[in-house]
Amino acid sequence: MIPSISVLGAGSWGTALAMQAARNGCRTLLWGHNPEHMASLAKNQENTRYLPGLAFPELLSISDNLEEAVKFSSIILISVPSHAFRDTLEKIKPYTDNKTQIAWATKGFNPDDGALLDQVVRQVFSTTIHTAALSGPTFAKEVATGLPTALTIASTSSQFSEKITSILHNQCFRTYTSSDITGVQVGGAVKNALAIAAGIADGLGFGANTRAALITRGLHEIMRLGIQLGGQPDTFMGLAGLGDLILTCTDNQSRNRRLGLALGEGKNKEAAVKEIGQEVEGISAAKETYLLSQKHNIEMPIIEQTYKVLYQDLEPRIAVQNLLMREQKAES
Repeated sequence: MIPSISVLGAGSWGTALAMQAARNGCRTLLWGHNPEHMASLAKNQENTRYLPGLAFPELLSISDNLEEAVKFSSIILISVPSHAFRDTLEKIKPYTDNKTQIAWATKGFNPDDGALLDQVVRQVFSTTIHTAALSGPTFAKEVATGLPTALTIASTSSQFSEKITSILHNQCFRTYTSSDITGVQVGGAVKNALAIAAGIADGLGFGANTRAALITRGLHEIMRLGIQLGGQPDTFMGLAGLGDLILTCTDNQSRNRRLGLALGEGKNKEAAVKEIGQEVEGISAAKETYLLSQKHNIEMPIIEQTYKVLYQDLEPRIAVQNLLMREQKAES
């Protein structure tokens, strides 16, 4: 029997994952909320807006009907911005049954209360539903192109993580499984805010030394918060931690890094976001991470300065000076 999966969210990442599943021999339905956009995908058999020139595999179908998408498969993979995650869950709930299993490639916290997304799923659905979080160093265009990629699938159900693995894993797309769903989610969320910080430093012209320091100390901040929330230290040294952090802080395919570059060069935040033209998750992640650090009394100075640049109009150069002027201390 040919496996099936429904992918909700027709942005660049959702489209790339749908293409990967379909290329791998899985019947795949890609859903998006915008009828005109979905009609364009169906007509052109490619996502001309986000992944132009990359043709859809034969097993990939397109729909703007949410009920059809949810009933297409018992496995739902959500790839929408974090601020739309709860709303998406609530909208699909009437069409689900006791066989439904939910995975997500969304990275971020719930904007209302800073909850991890698996907590949001448990709030909307029963505690017995099988869930999984996908995260790691993955740019959508490279996945859609078929370039070698690796990511982590975290689930408290080994059976469910193995199902997702069977759908996505092949010689060009390597999946690793983990039971640390908390750590994987924290790494995926916080790195977006840190990528903005790295971009700011590069936009100011501070060079490779500064970037390496920010990545290294940023990893410490991820670990402090992640361990406090229940994550395992080893997770943050893996694909969903260090791997994803390096990717988003060093390559201009990262929308978060590009925003930071623009801010460091003196551009306005709103204008920079408009120019990027897609969701920049690090903006909300910076606020939610900062509030969590305050709630748990965790020292996260890079996150704090990034938050102040984004939400309190602190000059980027002053933010970097504030970091450099902190009291000398032992590294660990």
